[in-house]
Amino acid sequence: MKNVTKLLLCLTVAAPAATAAASDHFSPRTGPSAGDREFSISGTGSNDANFDNGTFGVVAEHGWYLQPHLVWGIRQSINYASIKGENLRNDYWNGSTRAYIDYQFGSDRARPFVGGSLGLIYGDGNNNSAFSGLEGGMKYYALPSTYLLSRVEYQWFFSGIDEATSSFSDGAFAYTLGIGYNY
Repeated sequence: MKNVTKLLLCLTVAAPAATAAASDHFSPRTGPSAGDREFSISGTGSNDANFDNGTFGVVAEHGWYLQPHLVWGIRQSINYASIKGENLRNDYWNGSTRAYIDYQFGSDRARPFVGGSLGLIYGDGNNNSAFSGLEGGMKYYALPSTYLLSRVEYQWFFSGIDEATSSFSDGAFAYTLGIGYNY
């Protein structure tokens, strides 16, 4: 799982540079307007803080621009998880549904963003817990409305409000690479 994580991090850094070299004549639009929408599909992976346990899966998201630099939306993930415990290893399928809000900077091809999410995770070997996340990433517009997406999230899981702050240090990192479209 450590090698997969390293590969995802390398791709996150290399994708925007490779696209920039391929599209020298690009003329970016000024960016999305309030009321515009976006859709993206991505591959995702995650690991715990010790890189002992991990997942990989697919994420689809649909967002709405509240302002030209502020987008909120819904993400749906389907993941395969490999969890290692004492003297055993278990494999699970799970899903997650969450709302997100992101603030994007700039209006050039490369648009970094920061944000957060809140949702539910459910499926095999899971007690249907809630989770929250902080995220940052980059959208790189290869075409006026089409972008490459890279995102890193730190997610922590909890069953109730009392656990929400105390479980922060037991979180996991999730990495996402994909492609999206504004319309």
